[in-house]
Amino acid sequence: MSTTEKQTSDKGSKAELSYDLLRSRILDGTYGPGYRLVLSQLAREIGVSTIPLREALRRLQSDGLVEVVRNIGARVAVFDATQVEHSLQVLARLEGYATAICAPHMTAKHIERSRKVNARMTRALEDFDPMSFTALNREFHFSLYEHCPDAHLVSLLEAEWARLDHMRRSTFSHVPGRARRSVAEHERLLELIETGAQNQEIERVACGHKIATADALRQARGAS
Repeated sequence: MSTTEKQTSDKGSKAELSYDLLRSRILDGTYGPGYRLVLSQLAREIGVSTIPLREALRRLQSDGLVEVVRNIGARVAVFDATQVEHSLQVLARLEGYATAICAPHMTAKHIERSRKVNARMTRALEDFDPMSFTALNREFHFSLYEHCPDAHLVSLLEAEWARLDHMRRSTFSHVPGRARRSVAEHERLLELIETGAQNQEIERVACGHKIATADALRQARGAS
């Protein structure tokens, strides 16, 4: 490898490292909404120059996790309830289609695995912890998506879920009544997949499942 190639590789790896670290801190809440991302401070903390950090921030801005505000600079994106609702509506369409095209690729063993995750969600209702329940909810849906034949669609789902995780932290903490209905809707989806229902029906039910969460959030916001 030439010196130029090595420098390019080092720059790329440092940008990737910076991106992964900043992204994880945003998603786990270490850097909350509105947190200022000061390049000089981050460079000292992470141990890189500002060049790979700028690239990482550009990627995070493209992901919707970072925003640049005039006279403030880069900060962790701040969202309101309306944006969460709109993102849920978009995710509903993606999830509906993805679940439908996953269905033919799921065997009885795959369905049973997803059903076990849903059973854990049912048990979690007894001593309800919104954050743990949300993590299980994600695990359930991705136990379906891992059978999706469209890798690009899966990457879109992963990006949208990550953005929503940051936006809402836990939907179920705002609309706890959705949790029990959500588990029942999961079981309905699995029954449709198991019995070989038409793709259009699976897509309709999967899409409606996510839209119901958006509707619950809107109703909770209207009642507050």
